[in-house]
Amino acid sequence: MNTDTLYPPSTMDLLSRGMACLVKNLGVVEAEYFIAAVQRERFDYTKWQRKHFEDVDLHSFVNEAAEYAKSIGK
Repeated sequence: MNTDTLYPPSTMDLLSRGMACLVKNLGVVEAEYFIAAVQRERFDYTKWQRKHFEDVDLHSFVNEAAEYAKSIGK
């Protein structure tokens, strides 16, 4: 298991990159619909991520995250 420390991006950097990703993949209008839906539906991220990642091996996840960080120069 890789023991390098991964630091989270700043809030503004994360929001900017997330919005750019949404706009690139959904377009401006659907990106706004997505954000509105998350706010309106009282989206429980913790519950969602537990279900989404329940079958993901921890070591694989950490290694993939570390590889991604390297690929973006972090």
